[in-house]
Amino acid sequence: MSPATKERVDRGQGVGLGAPWNVVVLNDDHNTFQGVACALSSTLPGVTYEQGMSLANRIQNTGRAIVWSGHKEAAELYWDQLQGHGLTMAPLERV
Repeated sequence: MSPATKERVDRGQGVGLGAPWNVVVLNDDHNTFQGVACALSSTLPGVTYEQGMSLANRIQNTGRAIVWSGHKEAAELYWDQLQGHGLTMAPLERV
């Protein structure tokens, strides 16, 4: 019988790309629900217009919403693109 293999889990605070980053959209007075939904669905992979409307409702009701979470490089790209659509963005948040 072979000995059991143990996987080492690293919970360090390194600066690598491995830890997820949140892209957060803030509520504002100048974007419409339709505009937010369109920006989200045209920028974020896998987000439909209907899902964008749901996120727009969350943004309106809570003042903010995490709209995407993942690797830092992609988070920076989506953050820039959403800001380019005129959305009000919070700084990227490391999870």
